[in-house]
Amino acid sequence: MHAGKREPILEISQLTKAFPYGRNQQVTAVDHLDFTIFRGETLGLVGESGSGKSTTGRTILRLHEPDSGETIFEGFNINHLKSNELKAMRKHMQMIFQDPYASLNPRMKIQDIIGEALDIHGLAKTKEERKNRILALLELVGLNASFAERYPHEFSGGQRQRIGIARALAVDPTFIVLDEPLSALDASIQAQIVELLEKLQEKLGLTYLFIAHDLAMVKQISDRVAVMYNGKIVELADAEELFANPVHPYTKKLLSAIPIPDPTYEANREAVVKVESELKEYQGESFKEVSPHHWVYC
Repeated sequence: MHAGKREPILEISQLTKAFPYGRNQQVTAVDHLDFTIFRGETLGLVGESGSGKSTTGRTILRLHEPDSGETIFEGFNINHLKSNELKAMRKHMQMIFQDPYASLNPRMKIQDIIGEALDIHGLAKTKEERKNRILALLELVGLNASFAERYPHEFSGGQRQRIGIARALAVDPTFIVLDEPLSALDASIQAQIVELLEKLQEKLGLTYLFIAHDLAMVKQISDRVAVMYNGKIVELADAEELFANPVHPYTKKLLSAIPIPDPTYEANREAVVKVESELKEYQGESFKEVSPHHWVYC
């Protein structure tokens, strides 16, 4: 989980994405983002609904076409790739979706859901090789080989999310965007999936962009955390540092909403609600390094 030498795998520069809104207006979901993800790390991206975090993940992978900016992955600007080049790049960059119920085709057997990516990229030369690869992927994510012949509706939410992870891993990616992969699962299953993701990261040398609104879970899995508000990253720091010394008022507001299992503390602490007036003071135009590796938009 922890980044060794900080070697960039993904460099985002001035990435922008807007959507049409009403008759002649548009809403900017991703507003001139600049950040880097280092090889082997997990960068947590947090913010409330509508902050632009899921759009960021999808725009990086070009599931949404960016309006401007650069996405440099392994030295290639993927915003300039043609469709056949993009298909080749997709082997290296995958996404695991939020809802394990909606993201699996109910009419397909598990072996075909996982095998589809192998077929698209021509990664299995024979039926035997394809079958062996699918069974190995099921085992890798902690599922029984007998699951291959069954359909998605026969599984629990946690099992379906494991199937989604196996599907993403089928093409041997190096970078995975996890778009709120835990929000549809209950707490005990969430912990199991986090443990699985950490094991896979260590075993396969994966790099994650972990998108979530649950800050407690983000702290557990992330090396660094970026806080997103209104389409911008307003604070970025190592996870421990961000939770210990939040600077931006929006980060403080998010942290104040995390329940802490201590009744005395809970009864006496104040939620940060007066955030709007303070945010006006943080309407600056630059990212400043307030301490080593701790950046704030102000």
